Amino acid sequence: MSILPNYRPKKLSLGSLEREILEIVWQLGTVTVKDVHEKILSDPDRELAYTSVTTVLRRLTEKGWLTCYKEKKQGRAFLWKALVSKEQAQAIQAYEKLNQFLAISNPDIVAAFADSLDTTSVEQLDKIATKLKLLRQKRQEEQ
Repeated sequence: MSILPNYRPKKLSLGSLEREILEIVWQLGTVTVKDVHEKILSDPDRELAYTSVTTVLRRLTEKGWLTCYKEKKQGRAFLWKALVSKEQAQAIQAYEKLNQFLAISNPDIVAAFADSLDTTSVEQLDKIATKLKLLRQKRQEEQ
């Protein structure tokens, strides 16, 4: 089960190229601009300027998704690394969406939505409720 990390990126919204480059960073671990650029250009139908990759990596850093540093072994190249794992990012985004949904603050709308769920979704909600109970029991026992 993904645990919600204490750290959250400053801006959660990502454009399609930002999302694609973040996926590459998650896949490769620590990357240089060249690593990302070559990965994108490995698709013969793609074209993307090297400077565009640099711009997007810098933007992801400003948004709080990546960290950038220099390592002596790498010479002049900067290295980028994700500050949250893909699983943590999914948990953060799901948490934010759930909070937005619950912020509707109209119980009738929430109830109508819940009532329209199919059987599989209801079973999944029951599993979530069971896990929540177990987590809360465990937390109380630890206190």
